[in-house]
Amino acid sequence: MATEKIIDDLNKIEGKLKNPVLTIGNFDGVHRGHVALFDRVKELARNINGQSAVMTFTPHPIKVVKPGNGPSLITRTRQKLDLISQEGIDAVICLPFTSEFASISAEDFVTDLLVKKIGVKELVVGYDYTFGAGRKGNINLLRDMGAEQGFNVHMIDPIYLSGTLVSSTSIRNLVKEGNLKEAKRLLGRDYHITGTVASGTDRGGKVLGFPTANIVPEDELIPRKGVYAVSVELGEKTYQGVCNIGHNPTFGNNSLTIETHILDFSGNIVGEQINITFLQHMRNEKIFTSVQELADQIAKDIKQAKELFNLYGSYQST
Repeated sequence: MATEKIIDDLNKIEGKLKNPVLTIGNFDGVHRGHVALFDRVKELARNINGQSAVMTFTPHPIKVVKPGNGPSLITRTRQKLDLISQEGIDAVICLPFTSEFASISAEDFVTDLLVKKIGVKELVVGYDYTFGAGRKGNINLLRDMGAEQGFNVHMIDPIYLSGTLVSSTSIRNLVKEGNLKEAKRLLGRDYHITGTVASGTDRGGKVLGFPTANIVPEDELIPRKGVYAVSVELGEKTYQGVCNIGHNPTFGNNSLTIETHILDFSGNIVGEQINITFLQHMRNEKIFTSVQELADQIAKDIKQAKELFNLYGSYQST
């Protein structure tokens, strides 16, 4: 079920929601811990014949409060909103996070925004939730103010899977390490990036015999250097592929490149947007003694990737 309402302006909120049950957070990654919050929100909304709502922000607050120190985001804003929408939330409130917004005190945030504008009836937050100027607001303050102003506060305990805390930080670290299997377990889906295909050196096709789509990524979080079995979404079709993330040390490159050889595909797609879903890390980046040695290794990579695709039938082209 898709979300029908996305509200991006404080002045558009008042009176829009019926008996709103709300959760608040950055929700980067929209991982399985976040989904547990959303499930509780929907359950409470059903109990009081109300509407479920999620409040999130763009950009990530740390990028405003501590410029230059923000984390590499797992999901772009548009993707985040789409993922929340897919969870069947009635309304998403996505507010611009500015220096002015950051200066709102915790008390004013509750009274002016949550109570007066949204009319919150039930509030669901994670165990570590803080808010307001200086992050002085916490669950105890929420409970005290809720008792005074007529809303209930529910706290969700941390979610662990086989002893691992499900958190955006954990997932970022796993993706950076290339541990995509574990990242998928915490996310609930394979990690992917989106980018626009750019003109390259055409070395992959003319020199090595394996043409590649070189992308300029929109996403900030890039898996560690190496070779991956991937699926590639191009338009309405999905293809199998092999992606190399690295500096092309055999050719002495310095800049990081993301190059994907799309299996069983030919055509000029420069300027088009593609999604690359990382399925499995196959090997680390290495330096080869000759172009032929590199070409031979790429052929082996493609063979290994095809074996993986045959093993996991869901990765077949559609």
